[in-house]
Amino acid sequence: MKEIKYRKVWDLDTLFPGGSKSHQLSKHIEELVVMVSEFKGKADCFHTPQYVDDSIKIAELIDYISIISTHLSEADSFITCLLAQNPKDQKATSLQGQVESVRASFESVVQKTQKTLVKTEKELWEELLDTDVLCNYEFKLNEWRKKGQLQLPDNEEKLVTDLMVDGYYAWRSLYNALMGDIIVHVPINGKINELSMGQAMNLRSHPNVEVRKESHKALEDVWMQKEELVAKVLNHIAGFRLQVHKHKGIENVLKEPLLNNHMQEETLNAMWRAVSKYKEPFIGYLNKKAEILGEPKLNSYNFWAPITESKQQMNYNDAVDFVTEHFGRFGPEMEKFSRQAFEKGWVESEDRPGKSAIPFCAGFPLSGQSRVFMTYGGTIKDVLTLAHELGHAFHNYAMKSVEGINKQYPLSIAETASTFSEMVMLDAAIDKTNSNKERLLLLDEKLKRSVMNFMNIHSRFLFEKNFYEERKEGVVSSSRLNELMHEAINEGYKGTIGTIPIRSWVWTPHYYITKSPFYNFPYTFGYLFALSIYEKAKEEGIKFETKYLALLRDSGSMTVEDLVMKHVGEDITSEAFWEKGLKMCIGDAEEFIHLSEYEELN
Repeated sequence: MKEIKYRKVWDLDTLFPGGSKSHQLSKHIEELVVMVSEFKGKADCFHTPQYVDDSIKIAELIDYISIISTHLSEADSFITCLLAQNPKDQKATSLQGQVESVRASFESVVQKTQKTLVKTEKELWEELLDTDVLCNYEFKLNEWRKKGQLQLPDNEEKLVTDLMVDGYYAWRSLYNALMGDIIVHVPINGKINELSMGQAMNLRSHPNVEVRKESHKALEDVWMQKEELVAKVLNHIAGFRLQVHKHKGIENVLKEPLLNNHMQEETLNAMWRAVSKYKEPFIGYLNKKAEILGEPKLNSYNFWAPITESKQQMNYNDAVDFVTEHFGRFGPEMEKFSRQAFEKGWVESEDRPGKSAIPFCAGFPLSGQSRVFMTYGGTIKDVLTLAHELGHAFHNYAMKSVEGINKQYPLSIAETASTFSEMVMLDAAIDKTNSNKERLLLLDEKLKRSVMNFMNIHSRFLFEKNFYEERKEGVVSSSRLNELMHEAINEGYKGTIGTIPIRSWVWTPHYYITKSPFYNFPYTFGYLFALSIYEKAKEEGIKFETKYLALLRDSGSMTVEDLVMKHVGEDITSEAFWEKGLKMCIGDAEEFIHLSEYEELN
């Protein structure tokens, strides 16, 4: 038997020993309550700046916000990890409620501070930003002023914040508990297997079509059973958000997501226009894959299927070696970091029941660590997921030297670092092979990601946008949600998908993330932006890593438009920028179709 080289279960005790019963964690949360109380006292004494010297008071408040945010993230990330490894951990669920209560109080004080700053006279504001203590926070402070302009009167804002704990955030917690409690009964080889949602969903890439069908059917049965209850959760989350928007005078539901992503709507629209314009080659790829699998139209449960019966498996030890080796070819910092993550037990990859289904990376800014969570099944898809989440962790690592509130970067850039890491792995695997058949398999894996970003994510965006428009008029029934999803997928995929998963709104967790509505378009943004960065990395080799780290460190302190202009020299409000990335992916689709015409697959 091969000796186990890398552990598959993460080490959480180095963060807070004892899991959900950790005395250190309880003490940490108690200290947070005290910190927020002290911060509130300082904020209550803070008035609209009248003099340049008031910059000292603003800097002091920024320090409080930075320290509390760091401590909150530490506790929140730890509890997220506890509930991922065991969704039935009731103590962790209770602690999550405590942390959310602290966060709500903290955010209320932050918003009050932002609102106070809004009232600063414009000329003085510019002078304040030019002081030594505030000049590094110019972007963030201007962002605060914009957010301050969207806030309600103090008494109403506090009421809304208080209601979020047992209302808005509670619905998210309920959804997570519902999904974590699911057991899927999948018949395989005449035996009923009790699987977690993550294990059942991993069967989407199983080489046996009957296993894929049975898993798909079993999951669909679960979604059908849960749809009425989950529809209520989704309606309540959206309803709460829309009511707050109504009182703030916000008509465009994208206003806050765009502000949070440091992005102009002009950029988002240019990206989607370019994506819509260049879908034809990916339609060709999906139709060719359907033909290879002997279908008139590609069934949704076959999207992740390998295109041959060949089993492309890689054990975990080899996967870790593969990832670290090829990160090393990109740059020494990335290799060193990834080795540290595996050696120190930062990665949870064990394939076992009872785990959450969703891979993620949790950052621990106080301790300067990260944790990666996934269920490793041995496929190239799992290797890519591992690289993807390590990309997030590397971004956290890059931000260690960044000061204060500038550490907080938007989701759009978070998905850039992770996607970049995936590309390094995919191209490494493609370059390594001398077999056309294996090259075809890897091109298929690469194109799945293009399709996910250009078609699937587009459909999610369309669904969420259309759902919010209808929700303004009242509760949207589960049957109507199914219809909206059918319409969105049909438009996103241009009619190329059979057995449309109309209940994918039930199991897609992004719709239920209360902190980040519209967590869909950042994926496509990150994917296409990562392509641009990757092209530069291939041109410059290892020396590009220094520039890459500089880009990541700037990610929290400027708009995405300015970030791309500074580090890539491109205007992303133009469709031409997005078309460059799309054309790179089109080459993969054309090669796939060409190779499949000549390569005997079965």
